[in-house]
Amino acid sequence: MAVPQECSAIDQGITRVFTLLGKRWTGVIIAVLMAQGRSHFAELRRAIPGISERMLSDRLTELAGAGLLVREVDGGPPLRVTYQLTVAGDALGPAMSELADWAAKHMPEAPPCPRGPAA
Repeated sequence: MAVPQECSAIDQGITRVFTLLGKRWTGVIIAVLMAQGRSHFAELRRAIPGISERMLSDRLTELAGAGLLVREVDGGPPLRVTYQLTVAGDALGPAMSELADWAAKHMPEAPPCPRGPAA
């Protein structure tokens, strides 16, 4: 017996989630905002080693567009921008915790690279 097309297709919700959250840095940004709460751009940049300002800005814009965070401009002076998770963004907490637990069990850390000259 053939399997109906709708049963063999990838769930559309999962596709939408991973289209957004599967991008590099997105999950890390959400995790930092969960841990720190309301944060300024510079605080986020310091909390995520290796991310460029451009990439952070792009990902924050995408997350705001998806309704997962709000961007607020503090009038200043100095002018500062803060970011905070929305109710929808905060609702990712249990899923993020489950992913962290899964990673601890199934994705052991890579051993550190050996120091010194290559052989």
